[in-house]
Amino acid sequence: MLSLRLTRGTHPLVLLRRLLVAAASAGVGFLLLCTLGWALGHPAGSYLRLLWCLVPLAATAQFAVAVARTDPSTRPRRGLSAVGLGPARLTMLAVASTAVATTLGSAVALLVFLHLRGDLTGMPLDGAAADLLSADRPLPLGAALTLLAAAPLLATVAAGLALRPRSATAVPDRSEGGTGTGAGTGAADAGGEKVRPPGAFARTSAPGGLPWGFALTAAGLAVETYASRNGDAGALPLPGRFDGGSAGVLAGWALTAVGLALAGPGITHLCGWLLQTLRPGAVRLLAGRMLMTEAGRIGRPLGVLCAVVSGAFAAASLYGPGDERPFGPLTGLGAGLVLGCTVATLLTAALEARQARATTTADLVRQGAPAAMLRTAAAVRTATLLAVFVPLTWAVASLAAVPLTV
Repeated sequence: MLSLRLTRGTHPLVLLRRLLVAAASAGVGFLLLCTLGWALGHPAGSYLRLLWCLVPLAATAQFAVAVARTDPSTRPRRGLSAVGLGPARLTMLAVASTAVATTLGSAVALLVFLHLRGDLTGMPLDGAAADLLSADRPLPLGAALTLLAAAPLLATVAAGLALRPRSATAVPDRSEGGTGTGAGTGAADAGGEKVRPPGAFARTSAPGGLPWGFALTAAGLAVETYASRNGDAGALPLPGRFDGGSAGVLAGWALTAVGLALAGPGITHLCGWLLQTLRPGAVRLLAGRMLMTEAGRIGRPLGVLCAVVSGAFAAASLYGPGDERPFGPLTGLGAGLVLGCTVATLLTAALEARQARATTTADLVRQGAPAAMLRTAAAVRTATLLAVFVPLTWAVASLAAVPLTV
């Protein structure tokens, strides 16, 4: 009941983000059910199509976690712990909201799938989807429900792990003269982030995943090269096509994506450090310090977006506009889910970072910092990230496309 009452009083933009999570869950659920429908009539090679569905499934879970982290109804506030709404209870509310949204999406996916199969009101679209969904064969209900539970289960578990309360040492809250821990240094919010006092930047120890990220990226490119030379590089097993292919290409791309995700925070932190070198002014100093502080929030979504865009470029070079083998509708659905969820996750992470520095920005304005300087610092941060991640994306895409087009 408490979760329902919080939902009724939620801002429309927050409800829109939850609806987007439900839509993403519906899309990946429909993709999984279509893979099941195709497997009923074509068992050979169906596991490769199911492996490709893991990519949009992971993107949906990442987006769901990002939305749960920015949910204002589960943000710690003064006095809530006294009525039993501590960090653990608020985390449970965020996890419950994620579970409800993703389960709703899976239910919609099931209804659409059954409608297209003709199991509800007769065969629609003049039977155009009958062969794809194996409408002439009975649908195994247990397998369908298992696949539909994948997105809610993965998103709920990921949100619970990301938002779990972490132990923190309570210190006096000198910002308002009290002795509580709600806003003092060392207090933890529902996502495990330490809340810093107003006007102060968080202490930045640099992220430690940069070497591992580069190593995994190189290993992924090597696996792609090996798989393409020992198999049919032109038969990439995309969900919208019905021929077989080597799963090594998918494994290599997955390693590359994980590597870029691990390296993203370190690269973002390095960008902030470089902005502050060589006698920086106030704008460069402020922009660099904020990048270093926010590297953990926006770095990983940036790395994932880099991997997704580089993979799209590599696929575009393999399947050009004049290719006789089209991607197919399911490939378009899967690619749209991955790209849309990745971009939405990055925008949500940027919103979370903006919320985290709201107190610092307000203090700077109170102390006389011009608003134009803050806007210029934001533009410098954006330009620096583009100047680093765009060439990195192009380089990874070029290296990934070379073995596939030889």
